[in-house]
Amino acid sequence: MIKPEKTINGTKWIETIQINAEERATLEDQYGIDEDIIEYVTDNDESTNYVYDINEDDQLFIFLAPYALDKDALRYITQPFGMLLHKGVLFTFNQSGIPEVNTALYSALDNPEVKSVDAFILETLFTVVVSFIPISRAITKKRNYLDKMLNRKTKNSDLVSLSYLQQTLTFLSSAVQTNLSELDRLPKTHFGVGADQDKIDLFEDVQIEGEQVQRMFEIETQVVDRIDHTLNSLANNNLNDTMKFLTIWSLTMAVPTIISGFYGMNVKLPLAGMQYAWMLTLGISVALIVAMLIMLKFWRKM
Repeated sequence: MIKPEKTINGTKWIETIQINAEERATLEDQYGIDEDIIEYVTDNDESTNYVYDINEDDQLFIFLAPYALDKDALRYITQPFGMLLHKGVLFTFNQSGIPEVNTALYSALDNPEVKSVDAFILETLFTVVVSFIPISRAITKKRNYLDKMLNRKTKNSDLVSLSYLQQTLTFLSSAVQTNLSELDRLPKTHFGVGADQDKIDLFEDVQIEGEQVQRMFEIETQVVDRIDHTLNSLANNNLNDTMKFLTIWSLTMAVPTIISGFYGMNVKLPLAGMQYAWMLTLGISVALIVAMLIMLKFWRKM
């Protein structure tokens, strides 16, 4: 979809969302955007980047934003979105239809302090960076719940939730790191050349927010990994206790089997002619079982 033109203090803004082949051709023919650029900026596998074409005086920004697979289960990945300054016109590309990107763009458009297209771009990046924070807080809440489950019987659903948290943290922390690296580089690029104080302040605001989000995800990743390690240790301990019980139980059951096996043979055995020989074999079995349990206890195997 190519939305109607808007203006940002005199600069045209063309917003695109999930464009198809026909709309790609329109961008090429009507606005003169190179096919390779369109392919690059709409590629869902692209990572954060900034490219300046000195021949065309084009500037291309690609950043990563959170993309929800299942908000209730806190399953998130990241998808790229792009902004292109081409022949004095700003084009934005949200090929995955990320809600957070749409919110960021219109928040910057409605901000009265945004008085240039550069400020619009930086304000959009700032809002996208901030959009990671509610997800981090939701992860913290879920992590606290799972932490309380350590003292209770862990369900398979809790383990699945923990796995989702680890996957989400992997995607988001990596995206935050790459975004922050690019934000740190931007002031040194053509985009940052000759920046006035207002633009420098915007750079600093975005970088500071990016660093804060990065620290939040680093802490969450460490804590969730420790919970996972603790759950694995508890599961191993429970398995060891179960195997110990089954081993001892099998040993105790082996004793009467051996004794009764001897007296079940069709040969003459000592005491076999007694009236209560079966009670004697039962007594021998019990005595041997008790003796074995005492030895296991003495050897600290129980």
